[in-house]
Amino acid sequence: MSVSRIKSVTIAILLLINAIFLAVIIGDTIADARNERQSLSDACAVLARAGISLDPDNVKTAGAIGAMRTARDLDSEALIARTALGDAEMTDHGVIFSYESEGRGRAEFKSSGNFDIRLDEGAPESAGNAEKTVKKLLRKMKIETSELITADSMSPAGSTAPSYGTDSETIIAVCSYNGVSIFNCTIEFVFNNGSLESITGQNVNCVEPTEGGGIISTPGTMLLGLLAAIKRGDVEFSEIKYVEAGYEHHVAGSFEGVVSPAWLIVTDTGRYILDDATGEILSRRPEE
Repeated sequence: MSVSRIKSVTIAILLLINAIFLAVIIGDTIADARNERQSLSDACAVLARAGISLDPDNVKTAGAIGAMRTARDLDSEALIARTALGDAEMTDHGVIFSYESEGRGRAEFKSSGNFDIRLDEGAPESAGNAEKTVKKLLRKMKIETSELITADSMSPAGSTAPSYGTDSETIIAVCSYNGVSIFNCTIEFVFNNGSLESITGQNVNCVEPTEGGGIISTPGTMLLGLLAAIKRGDVEFSEIKYVEAGYEHHVAGSFEGVVSPAWLIVTDTGRYILDDATGEILSRRPEE
């Protein structure tokens, strides 16, 4: 047999082996997806018997997301500050960095990722209305978000944003990583009489995978754990309107933290953030 023919046969065998491996992987993926759907359907049936309704189509998953490290990024903070204030002088206070621009306003960034920007002259670049202005600023700040929520004349529970009169408008941006929401990292843009007056919230940077980070549970497993919390009396509701898989940010030190898998549960009585690893209710907000 000629050398060229041997090479052709070898290549054909390798291609066949790769095709078999690919078919196995695709088959396993399809089987996993089918099992996850069945698990979710079974969990919804168990909840229904307990008097709690949930449409499986209202459950949003995000693949095999796991815990990751975060680190403080001073360059990112400077970009956010100078996008809002223009040229600004930075002052190092240790774990707090402040930026000040004469006549424009002041910004303060903490090691936790929280920041507070107060503007004297409104947004540096208005885009015609509040939502368009916010989107433009977020692009320039290079902040990834999954959702914008508009709340006219009010701020969500727990907000530190100032309260203005009936002409005020608050737009809340939910931060994300690779399209997956980080539920407790939100940024509030408060407008008064059409002028942007403050930007406050929390952002995360330098996200990196961790060794041995746990992968998020299936929706069915999480919902059965939630049912146990209901039976303990930790939460009370009769309808689950929406479920989303995502992250929750935790500060681990002055310049580092972690984002870990969590779930957003929207019910007829309020919104809950559930820690995936422990099943603990991390935060709750009554239905408005």
